Amino acid sequence: MLYYALVFFIIAIIAAVFGFSGLAAGAAGIAKILFVVFLVMALATFVVNLMRGR
Repeated sequence: MLYYALVFFIIAIIAAVFGFSGLAAGAAGIAKILFVVFLVMALATFVVNLMRGR
């Protein structure tokens, strides 16, 4: 998941350099969403592992 967020972030940077503002904004939005989903899943996994340890 984090890999895809980084890929879309790189696409957004490349698109911004070449002046494709609409594509850059879309790719940046997707990257943000994927990063938040990754963080939520990582946090949930951390909490579940803490609960199992007890």
